[in-house]
Amino acid sequence: MKSSVLITGASTGIGAACTHYLAQRGFHVIAGVRRTEDGESLRQTSADISPIILDVTHPDHITAAAQSVQNMVSENGLAGLINNAGIATAGPLEFLPIDELRYQLEVNTIGLIALTQAVLPFIRQAKGRIINMSSFGGSISSPFLGPYHASKFALEALSDALRMELRPWGIHVSVIKPAAVSTPIWNKAIDDSSRFSEKVHDYYGYAFDTLTRNAQEASRVGVEASAVAAVVHRALTAPKPKTRYLIGFNPLVYAVLQMLPDRWRDRLILKNLGLSIP
Repeated sequence: MKSSVLITGASTGIGAACTHYLAQRGFHVIAGVRRTEDGESLRQTSADISPIILDVTHPDHITAAAQSVQNMVSENGLAGLINNAGIATAGPLEFLPIDELRYQLEVNTIGLIALTQAVLPFIRQAKGRIINMSSFGGSISSPFLGPYHASKFALEALSDALRMELRPWGIHVSVIKPAAVSTPIWNKAIDDSSRFSEKVHDYYGYAFDTLTRNAQEASRVGVEASAVAAVVHRALTAPKPKTRYLIGFNPLVYAVLQMLPDRWRDRLILKNLGLSIP
């Protein structure tokens, strides 16, 4: 029987790329999607893909997903959980609706832990692995993406704690940290800036055009989702997986940015984004 993995957010982007990549390399992929039609599209591409309806913010979906996993993997357990489902919320924190902040954290952080709790018995059964999809934004924050950064900073802290907690059972926890990836997530985040009032645009309108250009540039020059899928496969199969996998940026630049004094880093980030610095 083939090793089974569960992937969340499998409809598009990195999740879809991981689903296809792993199915082509001998895994049985349980693909979490939010819409039936997306599941059917995935099912038609490979007999090794089993779609399930899964919104990680719905407790009943998580319960049903755990039952489906148990039915599919039987006594073999779950070889891997790839927590990929995620959204990006953009906007100035001064005016951000609190419900949007809550939803950002529910999807990217709280839902991730809820699902992990539900399927950990099957991961322990197989001595499987947990792979959490973070980003460069899980270490360095930038303006107008505060909710997204908050969710990824939290994801990394939880991943570190979980890695140490599960060490006695030999269950590895890895974090994947891509830089810009060629997916629609950022365009989706920026396109809804019209939801803000005229007052918000009076204060922060200077930033929205710049953020739109940056999102378009990220989609154009970002690493392909298939490259991220290849790293996920490595994290699943390496004899001794890394705790963090950096993709698409120089590790030295990453280290230097973290060591810079806060105000120096602020100015560098603002300049790189093309935003005015008072």
